[in-house]
Amino acid sequence: MIYKKTIGDILPQVRGKSVLVRVDFNVPIENGRVIEDTRISASLPTIRKLQESGARVTLMSHLGRPKNGPAPEFSLAPVARHLATLSKQDVTFATDCIGPAAAAVAGALRPGQVCLLENLRFHAEEEKNDPEFARQLAVWGDIYVNDAFGSAHRAHASTEGVTHFIDTCVAGYLMERELDYLGRLLVDPKRPFVAILGGAKISGKLEVIENLLKFVDVFLIGGGMAFTFLRAQGHQIGRSLVENDLIETAGRILRDAGAKGTAFLLPVDCVAAPDLSGTGAPTTVGAARIPTDLAGFDIGPRTIQSFASRLKTAGTIFWNGPMGVFEKPPFDAGTVALAQTVAEATDHGSVSVVGGGDSVAAVHQAGVAERISHISTGGGASLEFLEGRILPGVAALDDRE
Repeated sequence: MIYKKTIGDILPQVRGKSVLVRVDFNVPIENGRVIEDTRISASLPTIRKLQESGARVTLMSHLGRPKNGPAPEFSLAPVARHLATLSKQDVTFATDCIGPAAAAVAGALRPGQVCLLENLRFHAEEEKNDPEFARQLAVWGDIYVNDAFGSAHRAHASTEGVTHFIDTCVAGYLMERELDYLGRLLVDPKRPFVAILGGAKISGKLEVIENLLKFVDVFLIGGGMAFTFLRAQGHQIGRSLVENDLIETAGRILRDAGAKGTAFLLPVDCVAAPDLSGTGAPTTVGAARIPTDLAGFDIGPRTIQSFASRLKTAGTIFWNGPMGVFEKPPFDAGTVALAQTVAEATDHGSVSVVGGGDSVAAVHQAGVAERISHISTGGGASLEFLEGRILPGVAALDDRE
């Protein structure tokens, strides 16, 4: 399903060349230290292969959302140090991504060496996709590699604009893997194809649900978004979260699923409480008749069992969004239970793809991350891909003939 040229297509050409690599190093930093490095680790295969092939490697990334130019708390300097530790290689750091400061570092690289440029978003021109800014970035590369799938849905100077100034533009190993696994969900997935969708609201998932209706055999719906569907069925949901303006839309989706013969499973029970303050003891209640003084904050045991039975026979699984208020135990139980079930299904031959911060956190917390076929670093990019949208950062890469 890879329709774009990748790093494997250009390795014979990179020796002695300058290769500009867009990575996604938008990682959490506290007190000047990286505290979670999944995205950095995911970039290592591309960086190492380019080094081994004799390229001069210049990395660029954004970090956070600085509002008024450079700010110490958004500097990538801690990331450069962390990358050096992870890779056991020297990584030089440039205090800007363009101009003399960048030239002093990127221009001095020898074959096999790596540098990291300062935060792209210290320049407003990055998000504006300013052509002159993109041209200045392109100076650092004879070849461009995009390995930042998490930013591929943005037409920024470093993801789209720069490709107009560099002749050879390809996907890195991480980008290739993302396109492969996500692409397979939409092109002849192994069946039955089960999609688990959760999170607080339907509003962020409408387009992906509607597009996946063309491909999915079974939907398992949890999280706060489930209550809008339950309300659309006329059920009593107590004080649970509901998007009143989307009740009619939820009803239409349920009818569309029924017309297509697609199973659309909602919670049959939930773990409810008066609020999240911890002052009222959680209790398990039927999801169709939640008392008026309670709100549902997780799927219940019967729902876990029902969802698990579908997952155990799945050929393909896609999961985005937690089943409850995952960050507040005991309302994480449903999410963790499904993480374990998805891993077991994968052990028995299912292809599993997990994306979204809380879902990814759940598989790590449950200790099963290594048993998942693919954990997407994409977030919003993966959802837009599954909505059927064209991602500017992918479209800008060279087509495979």
